[in-house]
Amino acid sequence: MELQGKISLSVGWITLFLMGTDLFVVSPLLPFISEAYQVSTSTTGWMVTVFAVTYAFSAPFFGWFSDKKGRRLFITFGLLLFAISNTLTAFTPSFLWLIISRILAGLSVASITPLIYAIISDIAPPNRRGTWLSIVVSGHLTALWAGAPFGTLLEHFLGWRSVFVVMAAIGAILAVVNFKTWVSIPRSDSTINLLQGNLLRILGSVSVTTIWAISMYTLYVYLGAALYSENRFSSSEIALAVTFYGIGAVLGSLTSGQLTDKFGERKISKATLIFLTLILICLGIFFSSGDWVYFFLFIWALVGYAGFTSYQARLAMEYSKERGIAMAWNNTALYIGITIGSMIGGYVISNWGYSLLPYVCSGAAIVSFILSTQKVQEAKKEYVFSED
Repeated sequence: MELQGKISLSVGWITLFLMGTDLFVVSPLLPFISEAYQVSTSTTGWMVTVFAVTYAFSAPFFGWFSDKKGRRLFITFGLLLFAISNTLTAFTPSFLWLIISRILAGLSVASITPLIYAIISDIAPPNRRGTWLSIVVSGHLTALWAGAPFGTLLEHFLGWRSVFVVMAAIGAILAVVNFKTWVSIPRSDSTINLLQGNLLRILGSVSVTTIWAISMYTLYVYLGAALYSENRFSSSEIALAVTFYGIGAVLGSLTSGQLTDKFGERKISKATLIFLTLILICLGIFFSSGDWVYFFLFIWALVGYAGFTSYQARLAMEYSKERGIAMAWNNTALYIGITIGSMIGGYVISNWGYSLLPYVCSGAAIVSFILSTQKVQEAKKEYVFSED
């Protein structure tokens, strides 16, 4: 079982690393894709928007259906579709077909990412579920500092289309690996639990993640273009900036696990949102200062993803009987936030330019903190009522 556990975690980590690369690599490639199809950067940002919208609407369906039919089938299907969609992205002749390819990519990732979290939760020892989840989450975040910069450097030598060709090939290989790794998971009773009235409460809780995602992705979606516009960064400098951001994200996620175990999920999730607000203001002040931007991108990701990981742990604690469904909806909430954030970012860029984006993100972080505090109070009330 120990060896099988290591294999399962390795396959889950690599699969989520690829999914993260597909999501995060688009931002630094936007200027080059925009030039190739002769459209504005804000218009090219719709690649991210349609991807996230498709994910947000389809992920709950795959999560629910996998409880009935098994998760391995849909993970394998998703990876095959992932390979097809990225091949289409690489060779599409028009911007319209490029958008269609990203819709298919969003559909494929919706049948992979939340189901990897779910299947890891299913097979993990109960006393180590948090640790196992944090390991596979780190695979997704490692794509920020390894996958995305590698894609940017690959663009520098072979062009941006080569990035999607490589991801398509790896996706096809992982389809076979995942099919042989996972066993079918029997039907759970989470659907019954939702019918008993917990769905609205779960949706209210994951709204915190939606606003958090706005605070992170309103700028990140356009980070490559913003660094080029405000600092005249080259593609290699953009790759270095994304690397700093990605390392901060991974360290923040891993450090958050230890702090959460020591101080509690609620304290850490609230504290990180307060610090996130302040750091985004500092990032706005120093965004055009050249080398200083590397430091603040690192700190931004460190604090931001520490908050995300601690809030996931909080959801796992508060919804222990509906953990799989709660995680699926939390991923949907994340992509809804990415969608809204990319739309807000495009609007801000069109009207005021890139320099205002960090301050908009800071405002979203404040709202996320307020919502998080309200959810804590509601949980306390319910606990006191149950004690009475």
